[in-house]
Amino acid sequence: MAFSSPSTSSQHWNAAVYAANAHFVPALGQPVLDLLQPRSDERILDLGCGDGALTEKLVALGAQVVGIDNSPDMIAAALQRGIDASVMDARALVFENEFDAVFSNAALHWIKDDPDAPIACVFRALRIGGRFVGELGGHACVGAITVALVATLERRGVKDAASRIPWYFPTAEDYEIRLRRAGFVPQSVQLIPRPTPLPTGMRGWLDTFANPFSAALPCEERCGFLDEVTALLKPILCDADGNWTADYTRLRFAAIKP
Repeated sequence: MAFSSPSTSSQHWNAAVYAANAHFVPALGQPVLDLLQPRSDERILDLGCGDGALTEKLVALGAQVVGIDNSPDMIAAALQRGIDASVMDARALVFENEFDAVFSNAALHWIKDDPDAPIACVFRALRIGGRFVGELGGHACVGAITVALVATLERRGVKDAASRIPWYFPTAEDYEIRLRRAGFVPQSVQLIPRPTPLPTGMRGWLDTFANPFSAALPCEERCGFLDEVTALLKPILCDADGNWTADYTRLRFAAIKP
């Protein structure tokens, strides 16, 4: 769940903050886990395992699971859960013909600079007949939030604020093409609107995920910047009772290595 491209390296991951503000991410990962249909005799790679909250469910089903993530803090949290996990870049996997399945939830959209690289690495890591099943942000995901972040940066004098957008949110057509180009046979590629309640509100979400935007400003301006973004979004993403909902869209896919 925690990856970032070199161009967005200002996204920093803190396992405690993530657990407090983004525990809904693994909690909402059950549908893609159901799509994987893991078996107890399988060796499975969890690509972008984060703190291991969802990985635990794979382990509980009896599968032999390996987790990788590029955040040392997240991997430390996963190791505390007893998960076989290590720090590794999804664009430079060391595995070859080793796994029956590769699973990924909410990680691949953080690899903006070269989205084909992790797909190619997964293809090499899988055995013949192996499955690649995952979910990432899809086209138009957090569109309103992104517009508010960019517009507020521009008002504060940041030039080319749109270049700060750290995410790759593909259409279903785009991702299917990438899967086929790597050698996969896609079984399903779906774009799924999923408005998502935010348990700690918009500010908690921004504190967790908007680091690349905040990094454009001096430290003393960042708190005010996030407050301004939150106020801008309140009329459309916060209801009369003060409950916040993020405008999420997910891309869920399953593919086979022939």
